[in-house]
Amino acid sequence: MESDEASSLDEASLGVRTERVLPSSPRAVFAAFERPEQLAEWWGPHGFTNTFEQFEFRPGGRWVFVMHGPQGTHHANECVLREIEADARIVIEHVVKPWYRLTVTLTAHGEGTRLSWLQEFASPQMAASMRPLTSVANEQVLDRLQALLERAARGKERRAATT
Repeated sequence: MESDEASSLDEASLGVRTERVLPSSPRAVFAAFERPEQLAEWWGPHGFTNTFEQFEFRPGGRWVFVMHGPQGTHHANECVLREIEADARIVIEHVVKPWYRLTVTLTAHGEGTRLSWLQEFASPQMAASMRPLTSVANEQVLDRLQALLERAARGKERRAATT
């Protein structure tokens, strides 16, 4: 029991957790990660865009991209996809500063999906310094993901109504 408590405490001190129930299937949510044209649309806080230089969606694959901020800033990023379990789990390691591991877990929830997003940093100090920014940014990222999923669902409904 003590080891379980320790791992929970370690997770809490090193990480930022965000959860949301999305109105789409785990398959649709997973597709928004695996399809670079979709991922580029929603990855990042409000006002950000992305240019992907390399995107290898497989375990050990590299993801190299630049996030373009709304004030004209450019943020180089490089990640390695550590684990991929179709429709269920993705583990991404951000290998440039600030280092973090992002674990995304997808679980069926009624007709939708519970997305759990755990961003773990290298130290409790780094987590504490990143938490205020990351907590807000992660919610904005998930807002953008949810909007993309809702647009896709409306498009499917329109196509179904015309056939």
